[in-house]
Amino acid sequence: MKQLRIKVLVGLFVVAGVLAWAGARLWDAFGTLPGVPVAAPIVLALIAAVLAATALSLRSRLRAQRERRAGAKGVDPLVAARAVVFGQASALVAALVSGLYGGVGVFLLTAGLDVNARRDQAIYAGLSVVAGAAVVAAALFLERVCKLPEDDDEAGARA
Repeated sequence: MKQLRIKVLVGLFVVAGVLAWAGARLWDAFGTLPGVPVAAPIVLALIAAVLAATALSLRSRLRAQRERRAGAKGVDPLVAARAVVFGQASALVAALVSGLYGGVGVFLLTAGLDVNARRDQAIYAGLSVVAGAAVVAAALFLERVCKLPEDDDEAGARA
């Protein structure tokens, strides 16, 4: 399994943001721009909390196993792999969604915040971007926790 690359996540965020900004401009020119749902930052924050809790749980179990504590509950490799896949998928989707809401937020900021509804939508979009960044951070932390240590035999054979 390959590690997540920050460049890919940032690229996805930027491309989605530019497309969302252009789409918001076009949509606003022809009618009313659809609103940013209030639930968007809440759902992203919940996903970030689940990822962080999973990472912390796995980290403590792996540490207890490494230190050979009595009664330490081991970690099934398949569980760790599933957690990493969930984290990677969540990070990719969060980068995409954050880019979309970021683009809409930038459009709302440039269009003017004199209307209360647009100001609220810009706040929800900004909170969604922050919550999406929290998902990416939690996913990267989970991936780091579940990373296997390098094998000394393979490193010596390559040198």
